Amino acid sequence: QVQLVESGGGLVQAGGSLRLSCAASGRTLSGYTVGWFRQAPGEEREFVASMHWSSGTSYYADSVEGRFTISRGSVNNVVYLQMNSLNPEDTAVYYCAADRAFSPGNYAYWGQGTQVTVSS
Repeated sequence: QVQLVESGGGLVQAGGSLRLSCAASGRTLSGYTVGWFRQAPGEEREFVASMHWSSGTSYYADSVEGRFTISRGSVNNVVYLQMNSLNPEDTAVYYCAADRAFSPGNYAYWGQGTQVTVSS
């Protein structure tokens, strides 16, 4: 069982930056794929980025490519999402998720989410 807790959300002006953290407990993230997703009000949850911990292979949604970076922490239980050049369209609740599969179709473990609000 993996418990995930997101942090780092908040209010930022357009053009600003935030770094989200996803901390795991129960197990280390070694061998897992960790993904970041977001859900804006009235919208469906969408994929943002993912990374396979062991290989470092990462993927990004087109809408965040070049602005967001997913990375591993120095210990095997934290994943970060560095978000730069934020715009109001990035406003959403951001969730991290984890799964043992290399390319999960459905992630087994989810955090509770952290709110990101970008003002214009």
